[in-house]
Amino acid sequence: MSITLQTHAFAGNPLRSNSETLKALLLEGAHDGSSSNFKVLPFRKGRPFASSSDSVWRLGWLRWSELGALGLPRFDEGSFVYLGPEVEAAGGVCWAIDVSDSVGGSVVEVGSGRFCFVELRTLMVATDWADTASMGELAIAGHARALLEWHNVSRFCGHCGSATVSIDAGRRKQCSNESCKKRFYPRVDPVVIMLVIDKANDHALLSRPSRFVPRMWSCLSGFIEPGESLEEAVRRETWEETGIEVDEVIYHSSQPWPVGPNSMPCQLMVGFFAYAKSFEITVDKEELEDAQWHSREDVKKALTFAEYEKAQRTAAVKVEQMCKGVEKGQNFSSDFNVESGELAQMFIPGPFAIAHHLISSWVHQGLPESTGSLSKSDSQSNL
Repeated sequence: MSITLQTHAFAGNPLRSNSETLKALLLEGAHDGSSSNFKVLPFRKGRPFASSSDSVWRLGWLRWSELGALGLPRFDEGSFVYLGPEVEAAGGVCWAIDVSDSVGGSVVEVGSGRFCFVELRTLMVATDWADTASMGELAIAGHARALLEWHNVSRFCGHCGSATVSIDAGRRKQCSNESCKKRFYPRVDPVVIMLVIDKANDHALLSRPSRFVPRMWSCLSGFIEPGESLEEAVRRETWEETGIEVDEVIYHSSQPWPVGPNSMPCQLMVGFFAYAKSFEITVDKEELEDAQWHSREDVKKALTFAEYEKAQRTAAVKVEQMCKGVEKGQNFSSDFNVESGELAQMFIPGPFAIAHHLISSWVHQGLPESTGSLSKSDSQSNL
């Protein structure tokens, strides 16, 4: 089966709206909970509220009157972050809220439903990438988490040190000091991620940071420095981490990545192919555990043997069990062959990661000559 994605995981958010829509909603008072179509997505410590049925997870949207089930006596209006309106004419106006101070248990019952707070990375793996609705919900959860985490790390003004307050329905923050009143906006940390290619020998350069699970390999990546172009960052990071000089750099696609560390609430992964002009590897051991050239055939085998579909099903079952109150001590890791590497000498990240699409594009379509759409034909026997 081929994988044909319209967007990367976390992209394609169906709730994104323009500033005029937000202004109209604020004028109508739609942020005070009185509207019948007011919908809230709670988060606890970066984990979105979710439910699961038949191993298909869904976001746990609540009405204003249902928020008390989370264990907090009251909610400050300024705690809500505006996400956008649903596309349907009678759809809800969607908000998110951080309820990390709530005292509820691991499973929350609301009406006839059972919900729990699930790590976004778990939901990412559990998402059926062929299901447009599920991919849309993942994008909404990613967007909401990024905004809420930005609020958590921007509580104080970087100019005078005073507390900041939420304005514009949580889409901005402003210093509370009357003599300062600096405004702050959600930021995105750009990261270049590149597949370095040895065109003459038909090899690709893959690396292993020390944090990776055994036998997992991926593309090089790194942050952009001030005053640096994306292409310059690709060349510098490749040289610093592996000692490889890069010549031509070709853009592939980009992906929002809201599952990085909390100190960087939302990264934007900007993907490139890069052609090497030197080939002797000198690994920076402070950055990487290893880096090696791999043949197209070896990388193709890694794509074939890593059971991404099985990992998706197992993660989906895990979410369902969590919502049923399965004890935290239960170990699901043995079922995650894509993460444990049990079935292959090497494997690469799954289809939820831009690295997968960079690598599989090179494996199945040959050397890139120009930019293209995300849609790739990843003819893998087990997907």
